[in-house]
Amino acid sequence: MNLHKTLATVSGMTMLSRITGLIREFLVARTFGASVYTDAFFVAFRIPNLLRRLFAEGAFSQAFVPIIAEYKNQQGNRATRTLADHVATVMFWTLLATTILGIIGAPMVVLLMASGFGSDPVALSLSITMTQIMFPYILFMSLVALAGGILNTWQEFRVPAFTPVLLNLSFIAGAIFLAPQLSQPVYALAIAVVVGGVLQLWFQVPALRKIGMLPRIGMNPVTALRDPGVRRVLRQMLPATFAVSAAQISLIINTNIASHLPNGSVSWLSYADRLMELPTALLGVALGTILLPSLSKAHACGDNAEYSSLLDWGLRLTILLATPAAIALMVLSEPITTTLFHYGKFDATSVTMTSRALVAYGVGLMGLILVKILAPGFYAKQDIRTPVKIGIGVLVVTQLMNIVFVPWIAHAGLALSIGLGATLNALFLYIGLRRKGIYVPRSGWTMFSIRVIGALFLLAGTGLWMATRFDWIALQATPMMRVGALMLVMFVCAASYFGALALMGFRFADFKRESS
Repeated sequence: MNLHKTLATVSGMTMLSRITGLIREFLVARTFGASVYTDAFFVAFRIPNLLRRLFAEGAFSQAFVPIIAEYKNQQGNRATRTLADHVATVMFWTLLATTILGIIGAPMVVLLMASGFGSDPVALSLSITMTQIMFPYILFMSLVALAGGILNTWQEFRVPAFTPVLLNLSFIAGAIFLAPQLSQPVYALAIAVVVGGVLQLWFQVPALRKIGMLPRIGMNPVTALRDPGVRRVLRQMLPATFAVSAAQISLIINTNIASHLPNGSVSWLSYADRLMELPTALLGVALGTILLPSLSKAHACGDNAEYSSLLDWGLRLTILLATPAAIALMVLSEPITTTLFHYGKFDATSVTMTSRALVAYGVGLMGLILVKILAPGFYAKQDIRTPVKIGIGVLVVTQLMNIVFVPWIAHAGLALSIGLGATLNALFLYIGLRRKGIYVPRSGWTMFSIRVIGALFLLAGTGLWMATRFDWIALQATPMMRVGALMLVMFVCAASYFGALALMGFRFADFKRESS
């Protein structure tokens, strides 16, 4: 398998997902702005979304993929199919019960999530209703994660990478067609979430049938739970919940804190988070997705040199592409925010506040991405204990940073604490990989780093100078001119960075890599 080509394919699908995601956020911002309605929606969506990331895409995937890869490589398709059936059975019935309890307990869940809404009856009522509407999303998306893990193990990355596009299309259709028909338009967004979850699950079924791995859900989860493979997945999944999701748990705590800040704070953070997720998904999620099955196979084959080499390739490519993205988010925060969101009810104040959060996220962007590259280095070896210890420590430190940052820079302090916490997480994961001898850097890192740093200084200077050439707020009257100005600035910044690298001898072909 050509990892470079596979990364380009997955990143391309992810780019499509993020582009439709930005269109979705544009419509939400234009229609609802940053208000009590969007605050209520983002809080309600964050609850099932957190559970999805904890129990599905995060902890579950990291525990499930190495084990199913081991079954596939060592025990054959029949045993692998049985494991998938049993895991699907346990997952379905457990999450169905969780969904029912979540709907019943929505009032308590919302108050735990955003206690500041207790003094705002409108926000509280909206959040409870939308939480109840959206809770089934976790059931559908957990099955989507199961399907994605199976497909990735069979080296079919395109279908799972495309599925998020369907959620965004559901949002777009809901905002345009359904919202005007409802007495409370914001409920259209909650309905769109559930419809998007159904569409994503439906879309993966043909691909699973094609490889003969469509799971069958049994009626007796107790029997499925007796499967030793299922128990191994559960044993790995429980601690992985902390290891993978330290940033997500911090995000939930931060949402609670933000609910006590001025109206709009939750929304400003959410809009900035959406922009930050673009490079995170294109690089961190995409690289982590293709690395985990390859690392798991190398571990199963006992090929330690290949294992270390895969990590080295992932780290170099991440630094090459993620550091300029982080610099761009920080120096172009206002141009990006105004061009994408400064329309309709999204006013100049919201631009300023979202830009501040985006700068804060940019500080820790590298950490957020590197965690997704380094953590699989442990999970592929089924070592959950080390990332758990690191994740718990980072969670504590992140909240201690909130005590310092929030009184100083309000909602932006919450973003900064998450970014810096992720940076610490990545640092300790790297140290752990080195100490255990799992990762041994290949030669050439010193010159590689010097070249990248030099190009980054040129990028930052170019971006800062060009960003001041335009009055981005005033350009609201001519939106297409503003779009053109941003594209020009970003093109010149990219040309300066990659041009400098080319002059210093970089060749992208050097990063091509094959994996068996």
